[in-house]
Amino acid sequence: MGIIKIKRALLSVSDKTDIVPLAQTLSANGCEIISTGGTRKKLEAAHIPVTEISVVTQNPEAFSGRMKTISFHIESALLFDREKDAAEAKTLNIEPIDLVVCNLYPFAKVLEAGADFDTLIENIDIGGPTMIRAAAKNFKFVTVLTTPSEYTGFIKEFNKHQGTTYDFRKKQMALAFNHTADYDALIATTMSQSNGHQNIRFSFKNGQPLRYGENSHQQANIYQNAAGDYSLADMKTHQGKAISYNNILDTTGAIDSVKNGKRQTCAVIKHSNPCGIAETDNQLKSLELAWAGDPISAFGSIIAFNTPVELETVQFFDLDNQDKSKRKFIEVIIAPKFTTKALAYLSNSKNLRVLELDLDSLKSKKEYRLMHGILLEQDADNVLFERLESKTKKELSISKNQPLIEFGLQAIKTIKSNSIAIVTELDGQYCLMGMGAGQPNRLIATKLAIDKAKDFIRAKFGASPELIEKHLAQAVLISDAFFPFADNIELAAAEGIRQIVQPGGSIRDKSVIATCDELGVAMAFTRIRHFKH
Repeated sequence: MGIIKIKRALLSVSDKTDIVPLAQTLSANGCEIISTGGTRKKLEAAHIPVTEISVVTQNPEAFSGRMKTISFHIESALLFDREKDAAEAKTLNIEPIDLVVCNLYPFAKVLEAGADFDTLIENIDIGGPTMIRAAAKNFKFVTVLTTPSEYTGFIKEFNKHQGTTYDFRKKQMALAFNHTADYDALIATTMSQSNGHQNIRFSFKNGQPLRYGENSHQQANIYQNAAGDYSLADMKTHQGKAISYNNILDTTGAIDSVKNGKRQTCAVIKHSNPCGIAETDNQLKSLELAWAGDPISAFGSIIAFNTPVELETVQFFDLDNQDKSKRKFIEVIIAPKFTTKALAYLSNSKNLRVLELDLDSLKSKKEYRLMHGILLEQDADNVLFERLESKTKKELSISKNQPLIEFGLQAIKTIKSNSIAIVTELDGQYCLMGMGAGQPNRLIATKLAIDKAKDFIRAKFGASPELIEKHLAQAVLISDAFFPFADNIELAAAEGIRQIVQPGGSIRDKSVIATCDELGVAMAFTRIRHFKH
């Protein structure tokens, strides 16, 4: 079970990427190559000596290629125990095959291309999985490669040992079984759907421990989607402490808050909710406005940007201040890129986690939650509104306010329900002035949002009642769901709010609209709810 020399190899691949260099390496070292169909023709065209598989199986390829590799001679050459079964194999004229290189019919590719059912059936590989599983089962003596990405590592191993070590074969064994499992899972779910049954099979890989779970006594891990889609697992860590479960959750909220920003967008996140979001033409200004949304809650927060981070921006945190009490403490900063100077400055805080992620490559179409033995699936919330329609006597100007409303709707999508957001425009800059999140009572959410908006106004413009009334009148209050009663309107109007956007759809819409008309409030409906539980 040490190094196994590779004297005989079977190559049968659908994806022929880099198969010629691999075969050339084997052939140059005296390895006999057995091959099939298109693979054999490609190798022969490269002047590589090949033994046609029918010579080994003693049967022709048949039934339009459905029968090629399934045979007593092939499977025996892969499966027999080289120590216990050697005499029997000799009696049966079975020569060992030491290496299988096989990737499977492109079922996933033809499925994605919209192939018809008959084409899908023809792209279900039978012989390939059989060979792969046989080789993997007998990994003590046989090496198996299932993707072109594995060839470079194999060639390095082969050139070093003229064969493979036990540890290498054991690693390839695990990759092979995962490869066939994922292949069969996709076929199984597709065939179920063809019969009108919904079926989901997940596959995740490369599990890595996190610092801890939601609490320090809980262990946690992060896994990467085996399908290879770009994901949070592809984050590049520049520096800082190990990531925790909560860091991942909060970072997700931060990313969702900025990734659809149309300009320089920054979000300050605490416990998965934005305590500040801003969109401007200047990155530093966006950070300053987002931080001002709730500077107290910003302590220990997650900061996200949708554009590469500059030195001027991160100097806002004052990380090199001799007076440590004046340094702003944040847990994570994440962006698509960081300049070299920005990274150097951030290194003043060794524990600060600095993460890099291409936000444009995150394209989730579905959302899932696994709990107590069930799985929930839904479409991602990617629709802002059905239509914007003013519903009150005092018209809410859609053309004038639409960019600000869209900014507010993007914000409300990321806030836990029941939620209220109050957004405003300051000289072309959009910011979240206040929000109320996660409240069972929508009236309380409204009150919290107004109180936070007042704090923002006092800190930025002054505490006079006239200033507070002026800025609240210019703001837009956005609700994630309809108002079931007029009490929210009465509270908002009493505090100076004059513009409201909500989905509508309540049986009491007429009463709510009538209250707006009585109190001089403009209201528009979106016809799309944005609950986030």
